[in-house]
Amino acid sequence: MPDEQKKILPIDYTNREFNTIRRDLYGIAERFYPDTFRDFSEGSFGAMMVDAVAYVSDQLSFYLDYNVNESFLDTAYQYDNILRHGRIMGYKYTGPNSSYGKVAIYILIPASQTGLGPDRSFIPVMKRGSTFSAQNGTQFTLTKNIDFAEPSNSVIVARTNNTTGAPTFYAIKAYGEVVSGFFSSERVSVGAYQRFRSIGLRNPNISEIISIFDTEGNEYFEVDYLAQDMVYREVPNKNFKNDNVPSVLKPLLVSRKFVVNRTADTTIIQFGSGESASSEVVADPASVATDIFGKDYITDTTFDPTRLSKNESYGIVPTNTELIIRYRVNNSQSNNVATAGIDRVTSAVLEFENEQSLDTSQLDTIRGSLECSNEEPIVGNVNNNTSDEIKRKIYDTFPTQNRAVTQADYENIAYRMPAKFGSIKRVSVQRDPNSERRNLNMYVISEDSFGKMIVTNSTIKNNLKTWVNHYRMLSDTIDIVDSFIINFGVDFIVRPTSNVDKYELLRTCVSTLQDYFSTSYFIGEHINIAELYKRLSEVKGVLDVVKVRLTNKNGGNYSSVQFNINENTSPDGTSVVIPKNAIAELKFPTSDIRGKIR
Repeated sequence: MPDEQKKILPIDYTNREFNTIRRDLYGIAERFYPDTFRDFSEGSFGAMMVDAVAYVSDQLSFYLDYNVNESFLDTAYQYDNILRHGRIMGYKYTGPNSSYGKVAIYILIPASQTGLGPDRSFIPVMKRGSTFSAQNGTQFTLTKNIDFAEPSNSVIVARTNNTTGAPTFYAIKAYGEVVSGFFSSERVSVGAYQRFRSIGLRNPNISEIISIFDTEGNEYFEVDYLAQDMVYREVPNKNFKNDNVPSVLKPLLVSRKFVVNRTADTTIIQFGSGESASSEVVADPASVATDIFGKDYITDTTFDPTRLSKNESYGIVPTNTELIIRYRVNNSQSNNVATAGIDRVTSAVLEFENEQSLDTSQLDTIRGSLECSNEEPIVGNVNNNTSDEIKRKIYDTFPTQNRAVTQADYENIAYRMPAKFGSIKRVSVQRDPNSERRNLNMYVISEDSFGKMIVTNSTIKNNLKTWVNHYRMLSDTIDIVDSFIINFGVDFIVRPTSNVDKYELLRTCVSTLQDYFSTSYFIGEHINIAELYKRLSEVKGVLDVVKVRLTNKNGGNYSSVQFNINENTSPDGTSVVIPKNAIAELKFPTSDIRGKIR
């Protein structure tokens, strides 16, 4: 056949999988090469070549589509690629979730010589970094020092002399804030100068970078972006007794800095490109001029108060040294603990004012007397965010731009609270209808150790309010409010087709609904009854869905909220309307989903 006819051969570009490509290749061979390709049997050499070409084409088509899909956030599937898209749009992945709460700590202190209170010389300070252990094996770390001499601590008589009845030991009860995980460290050797050096840490479950020092004693500071020169450091407040503020934020200009980039199971530290031999030229704050009356000049209008360095090195990169990197690790799948779940002090770092002059046996008694317990659940978010949840946060992050204007901005900022302050499962921000000011109600909910909804503890709520205050509008006020939990169950009746195992069909229907309810609802999200009908009708062997009914579960192991489902069902019966300050939960899928085969 002439070559001109081959050139005008119509090609179907929609055929991109093995069978269709194979069929097209056979068609081309039969049409254009009838004299040279005559054996079309399955075992022939020609069939093998056609199959090989079709197989390779199928592979190339698949990977081409896959790579194109991964190039867009909407269609990306791989978790790490979604995080990379988020990094471009300003979203910062916080890593493994952390649980946050308070622990009550008890310690025995010898009585003073008068017997009227504990001997203050034996009262220690428990240092930050002390660790505790829960019954399920989860470890927790103390985030702030505890001074047992604080007047607000509870003091009672613990032991008395059997003969005189005089107190011999007093028990002091103090509260400390703890976060899930434990401190660990690793040493990394770095060689010759390298621009924008990146270091991948070995541990895959790092929630927080505590500190980085090199062997010369230089400290490296974490920043949001490498162009940032100004950080704020928390230092003890010397005027604490007068203003009751334990610490203050001190601005600090830094030249050694790093950013943290995270994937699903990797933490990467990246430095700048400056050399330690070069000097950082820093702008003099006194030379920064503003546009005021009598001045005919101003500083560059793009002046950034956090950007005082005049070079573009983005910080000094460590060279020919060894880095000591200290971080906090969360290894447990569930970091949440029920009330009284924390029962053991694993490692206590106690500091006494004049330890050398104190009785050693008394010190041993004090260290051995330590006990602990949590009076409220340690809660947060049990499971890591799914791909869909990450995408939603990314879409909310981009328009936020590190400030809170809209209600969606506040929700995004709440989800981005650093792991060291705790985590929440769901949040919803609503305008307070009873307020004449721009007051916002931020409804939050957490998870318990079994992944069930639970009220967020006071510690996380206080941390969240402090965190949000950094970004809120000046005219806005924020109240952190508990969301109501509405527990419900599902009853259904289906009609089977003929010749179907009714018991197996029932198990399949229940399993289908369990999969549907595996993703937690959002606060204020309605229950879609029509979707339940649709899911059941798609089960193989179901002829018709006769009925789907929701029931309210309350009391006992459920929440105490009584919710009338019939009164809150939409007029068309397709959904149950959930209040904006409540969240729906099917708490026990194995028992709360019941079905019948009619």
